[in-house]
Amino acid sequence: MKNILVQGVLWMGLIAATFLIGCQSNGEEIVQHLNQLNDSIRSVYAPDKRVAVYDISLDYNHDSLTIQGETDQPQALSALLSVLNNESAKVVNQVVTLPDSSVGAYQYALVNNSVCNIRSAAKHSSELATQAILGTSLRLLKLTEEWYLVQTPDGYISWVDHGGVQLMTASEQLMWSKSPQIIYMHNYGNVYLDENESGVLSDIVLGARLVKRSETKDHIAVQFPDMRVGYVRKSEIQDFTAWREAVQPSGDLVVDYAKDLLGSPYLWGGTSTKGMDCSGFTKTAYLMNGYVIPRDASQQVSAGVVVDPDLQFEGLEKGDLLFFGRAATDSTKQRVTHVGIWMGEEQFIHASQMVRISSIDTASEHYDAFNKNRYLGSRRYLGNEIGISRWY
Repeated sequence: MKNILVQGVLWMGLIAATFLIGCQSNGEEIVQHLNQLNDSIRSVYAPDKRVAVYDISLDYNHDSLTIQGETDQPQALSALLSVLNNESAKVVNQVVTLPDSSVGAYQYALVNNSVCNIRSAAKHSSELATQAILGTSLRLLKLTEEWYLVQTPDGYISWVDHGGVQLMTASEQLMWSKSPQIIYMHNYGNVYLDENESGVLSDIVLGARLVKRSETKDHIAVQFPDMRVGYVRKSEIQDFTAWREAVQPSGDLVVDYAKDLLGSPYLWGGTSTKGMDCSGFTKTAYLMNGYVIPRDASQQVSAGVVVDPDLQFEGLEKGDLLFFGRAATDSTKQRVTHVGIWMGEEQFIHASQMVRISSIDTASEHYDAFNKNRYLGSRRYLGNEIGISRWY
């Protein structure tokens, strides 16, 4: 489908742009058309700026056309150039393709803290866009002095400060990923300085991964991405490979992990047991079932398959995701702003103020009229893995 759309964009753009420039149309008319063409290519290749970079601008001056900016979508840049190079104007390409030269030999940034904050801009005062937990491998796109532009396993592109991650080359990251690892199975805990637990090296959260070094009677010696070594309790971890191969995703298991998070605090942008927003909560429950799902509710609603198309809370199964927000009207599009997990028995669990249980049953003490009245539909991921992936 994308190829068909691209071919249409290129064909129409080539005809229209060649006509405009060839007929010596006025500069304003040409610039307007070229910007429309640029927007069309952006809409095909990078419709969601949260997961794709296409920040390209065009500057037309008589017979010269300069394109500048940056993108992580080389095919989009090629599509743009294939149109522009067929016109009579001279094209000067100043676009930077990400990852750019600033990354050098480094291609990855491994999360080195229990949780690292990933922000929408390269400053601490910027909005918390998302988070990544200890041991997560991030794709590195650009380096500045103290901030790195990274892409998370769910595709989210934002900025992390240098203190939260360890840079790695492709070979170093491969060695890390192939090393024996543990996964932390409790909501919260500590990595200790030694097997006697004489001090704390770091805190640790559910789903974190560390390299296994050795073991004692009650502890496993683990290595952080920056080579620090600490000790975790055997009773709180599992071998990652064994866990990943053994986990059997199911509605019951999704709900079980979700219920274990009851009372966890709400945090906008949060995706860990320290604090989570509504979609960070659903991500965590599915992560512990072996799946990486889209980051935001407005993205999660496009994955899986539709269930309950008539919005009657019928045909739902445990683990289905319920979406809420503003329904479409004649003049506005649907706007998904909230998500929860169906538990069965007319109940769903979600992060709103804290992780809590709500009900669509008017007789229930947990009756949630607000969300029931803004219900937009549901999606099923289990058995219908469209738009999601297995553990990275």
